[in-house]
Amino acid sequence: MIVSIASQKGGTGKTTTSISVAAALARRGRKVLLVDVDSQANSSKVLLPKYQALGKDETVHVTIIGRKPLVIHQTEVEGLDVVPSHILLSNTDVELSAARLDRPETRLKRELDKVASKYDDIIIDCPPALSWLTINAFTASDRVLIVVSPGYFELDSIVQISDTLMQIRENFNPDLRLAGFLFTMSDATIASKQSLQVLRQTYTDTVFRTIIPKNTAVKEAHFKKKDIFSYDASSAAANAYSKLVAEMFQV
Repeated sequence: MIVSIASQKGGTGKTTTSISVAAALARRGRKVLLVDVDSQANSSKVLLPKYQALGKDETVHVTIIGRKPLVIHQTEVEGLDVVPSHILLSNTDVELSAARLDRPETRLKRELDKVASKYDDIIIDCPPALSWLTINAFTASDRVLIVVSPGYFELDSIVQISDTLMQIRENFNPDLRLAGFLFTMSDATIASKQSLQVLRQTYTDTVFRTIIPKNTAVKEAHFKKKDIFSYDASSAAANAYSKLVAEMFQV
C-alpha cells in the first residue's frame, strides 16, 4: 500500500507521523520505503545522519525535476529505506507549471511503480501545502492519511485538503481513498478536547480511534536523529504509533 501523510498546515506532527509509521511497520518485519517530498527534508535529516553531505542528485529532486529513477538510501532501521528530499524542491511549482505537456503530476508515480514490488508499504511525507509535490504524492498513492492537531485553524484547513483529495480523484487518480484523520499532539487542555470532539462529530467514522499524545520524547528522538522506537520504545508516543499501525494496517 502507498500512503501519503499530509497536512495543510505545518507543526501538526505530519513528519513525526511519517517517520513513526514507517519505523513501526519496519519493526514488524515489513519492507518499507519512506519517500520525503517535503522540501524541509526533516524526515530525511532524522533517518539519514549523513544527510547534509548529500547532493541534490542523491535525493528525490532528481526524480521530480530531472525525471530520473528514484535514489534509494538504506537507513539504520532494518527494513526501512528512504528517498530523501532537498531544499531545491521548493522551486517545484515554478518548474512543473511550465511542464504540463509532460503530465508532471505523474513524475513520482512513474518511478514508484518501478520499485513498488520490492516493498510491502510505501509512506510519502508530503509538504505542509497544496502544491505540485502534494499532487505528485496523491497521484502516486492508494490512501491519504490527514494529520490534524488541536486548534481552530487546524480544523478549518481540513476542508481545503479534503477538496484537493477529491480533485485528485476526479482528475488524476480515481482509486485514491481517504485512510482517515489522525489527531495528534493531544494533551489535557480544553482546546485539545474540544478540537477532538469537533473532529469526531464532523467526520465521525473517518477519524482514527488512536490518538497521538504530545510527548517530549519525540523531540528528543529527532534531536538524536532517531525514530521514536529506537530512542524510547516504551514512550507514550511509541505506544500510540504502534496502536495506529495496528489499526490502520492490521499488522
